[in-house]
Amino acid sequence: MNSLLLNNQVAIPVIGYGTWQIADGREAYESVRYALETGYRHIDTAAAYRNEISVGKAIHDSGIARSEIFLTTKLHNDDHGYEETRKAFLASLSDLGTEYVDLYLIHWPNPIASRENWKVANSGSWKAMEEFYEQGLVRAIGISNFCERHIDALLETAGITPMVNQIRLFAGEQQSSLVAYCHSLGMVTEAYSPLGTGALLTSPLIQEIASEVKRSAAQVCLRYNLQKGHVILPKSVTPSSIKQNLELFDFTLNENQMKSLDEMPNICGPTRNPDEAPF
Repeated sequence: MNSLLLNNQVAIPVIGYGTWQIADGREAYESVRYALETGYRHIDTAAAYRNEISVGKAIHDSGIARSEIFLTTKLHNDDHGYEETRKAFLASLSDLGTEYVDLYLIHWPNPIASRENWKVANSGSWKAMEEFYEQGLVRAIGISNFCERHIDALLETAGITPMVNQIRLFAGEQQSSLVAYCHSLGMVTEAYSPLGTGALLTSPLIQEIASEVKRSAAQVCLRYNLQKGHVILPKSVTPSSIKQNLELFDFTLNENQMKSLDEMPNICGPTRNPDEAPF
């Protein structure tokens, strides 16, 4: 599978299997097992998804060497701060049944639990994460849902620049200024909800392009984000879709098709302001 290099030269597969809204237990276990059997080598979860135990068991039972799988999890919103992050990270390692994770992210920059002192809380979390990185407990550290102002605040005390920013990206919502800023700092951008949580699949423009390239609407959406230079994290529990979402490397979108998608309006609703998130 094609990969990008993070700024510490760790390779991250450009297609990851997203597990948001996949229930812990049989659904998460079987979906992750099938994704791995199909060829995915990048699995994305989070403490907030409450499925780390099943994700970890699926990885263990797959028989695939742990070193071949890029595993991401994220800090829960209730656990910002140095000591809180240390405890939360070790709990995630235990739930996942692994000795390390490949990428650990601060999930949201300004959650309700630490909204009154979010800059200090993030600084403490990042210090703990830098220590995990230096100790080899995590191969890369990054952020999610951070805007420029949150990144600037973090960099005031950070010793290591985040390697990744995982944000909401799809045709119609490319957050171009934020992406450019992240890239200027050497960060890889990861696209969550690259299908617009399914809303893009009924777009006449995307369906027209799908017909032109003889691919599904989902594959057009995902290929678009790959060509924009993002890592993508599609999520599905349907075996045929899980497999299809991986089949993106034997076609390309041409310049006119990319331009049309660049100019497409956002039909999936605005991206949430992290400073107003109700969690």
